[in-house]
Amino acid sequence: MQITVRGKNLDVTPPLREYVEKKVGKIEKYFDDPLSAQVTLAIEHDRHIVEVTVPLDGMLLRGEQSSGDMYSSVDLVLDALEKQISKYKTKIARRLRERPAPNQVQVEPEEEEEPKIVRVKKFDMKPMSPEEAIMQMNMVGHNFFLFFNAESGQLSVVYQRDDGNYGLIEPGM
Repeated sequence: MQITVRGKNLDVTPPLREYVEKKVGKIEKYFDDPLSAQVTLAIEHDRHIVEVTVPLDGMLLRGEQSSGDMYSSVDLVLDALEKQISKYKTKIARRLRERPAPNQVQVEPEEEEEPKIVRVKKFDMKPMSPEEAIMQMNMVGHNFFLFFNAESGQLSVVYQRDDGNYGLIEPGM
């Protein structure tokens, strides 16, 4: 497994890099072909944050966890990723089987009840700036908001991040 480890506001020591590579490498057992993973280690205030991203043929396996200790954060994010794989293994396996993909999940699909759409909302979208979309999102009390971005001319999403800041998702081709 190819693992890229980078630090943000810290130097990644060789023992820490080895620990991350050993732990993150464990998720490869769920897949047939080699994977690549990007791991970002960051320190913000007293929080040690670990973010892991693994591209899977058009899908993205991603986890982020934080704690007071970097090694604990690595353990927490790996637990979260393994839970994601376990929870969605049927969907991942089905999606990878439907595509001619090199990465195949090595787990037997389990029958589980699919989530249902229980409500549909329709609303008029007027062009607005991301800042106005954030204001609208906060006014309706949601943690994300879909809007027509007047600056880019595309549908975009603003969302509230765990750190209290905001994110903007724009389509890319």
